[in-house]
Amino acid sequence: GTGPIHLNEVQCRGTEKSLWNCPFRNITQEDCKHTEDAAVRCNIPYMGYENLIRLSGGRSRFEGRVEVAVGAGDGDQPRWGLVCGEGWGTLEAMVACRQLGLGFANHGLQVGMEWDRSNVTEMVMSGVKCAGHEMSLSQCQHHGASLSCRNTGTRFAAGVICSETASDLLLHAPLVQETAYIEDRPLHMLYCAAEENCLASSARLANWPYGHRRLLRFSSQIHNRGRADFRPKAGRHSWVWHECHRHYHSMDIFTHYDILTPNGTKVAEGHKASFCLEDTECEEDVAKRYECANFGEQGITVGCWDLYRHDIDCQWIDITDVKPGNYILQVVINPNFEVAESDFTNNAMKCNCKYDGHRIWVHSCHIGDALSEEANKRFEQYPGQLNNQI
Repeated sequence: GTGPIHLNEVQCRGTEKSLWNCPFRNITQEDCKHTEDAAVRCNIPYMGYENLIRLSGGRSRFEGRVEVAVGAGDGDQPRWGLVCGEGWGTLEAMVACRQLGLGFANHGLQVGMEWDRSNVTEMVMSGVKCAGHEMSLSQCQHHGASLSCRNTGTRFAAGVICSETASDLLLHAPLVQETAYIEDRPLHMLYCAAEENCLASSARLANWPYGHRRLLRFSSQIHNRGRADFRPKAGRHSWVWHECHRHYHSMDIFTHYDILTPNGTKVAEGHKASFCLEDTECEEDVAKRYECANFGEQGITVGCWDLYRHDIDCQWIDITDVKPGNYILQVVINPNFEVAESDFTNNAMKCNCKYDGHRIWVHSCHIGDALSEEANKRFEQYPGQLNNQI
């Protein structure tokens, strides 16, 4: 883990509703390191979900076209059919791989002719939309019996490539809190950033090159805590060279930065294209593998982290038009689920934010699900990042 440790020597009876209700020792009195972090593996009852899904046509048991069984509830023989590939993405593939017992999703895709080797040709499921935590595709939103699929041919069906391991990105929340500050930056120094769409839309109407934009700047340190390296989805042949900043973009959007009102309304936004994904630093005994110089490979190795310092271009939110008040600063890594991870629930970080028109205070920064339900209710008045995204 990263950040503060809140509980030590927790002794529960098992009937408590929250860990905070269990007896524990005050952490300030005892020395406790992250090497002693508690973990849990939850057991769920056996439901036989893997009998209602299978893959066909792939080169290994970890990949193929998704086929699901329907109508098996009344003692009838199940009818196997295809899943419509429209809207099929990483989250849906993640649920399919989990249901199959094959770990995590590397890719969710529409299959081509090369996987069309099964005699199953009928579409039986469409409109699948998953949150990512479901145990089977039937638990996701879908059209039910009223199928609606524009392209019903077998080569437009859903397919997956699963993997036993996956990356897992985690933002170091305390660093955001420690490094946040306001800068009034002259417009004549922002041509490059404007070219890469890093300013608020009102900047287009500014009197260039005179005047300035007010920027909320902070550092972000992104760790890979998973079991596989985080690699851009796009191959090097499709990376985009930006002459202005003189770097390759390997992902269109790597991070979203937002300023929200307490009820979840967005009042300012920023984004970080992956200027360059590389291993800035690593834990002991972990060697750096990714470096951007000389058109090098981009990524974040397991046990390493990528540091975007506060003074890098576009590492900011343009708050020129934000009125004084209380807000929430939200940072979401890999917001479009472009790259598969083992856990997306820890990709959002939120902070309380007070702005008086001259200074800004950022406090209570935490990963999206790092506080108890009770603490989250006290922290904010809107249901959270997942609902806000919709």
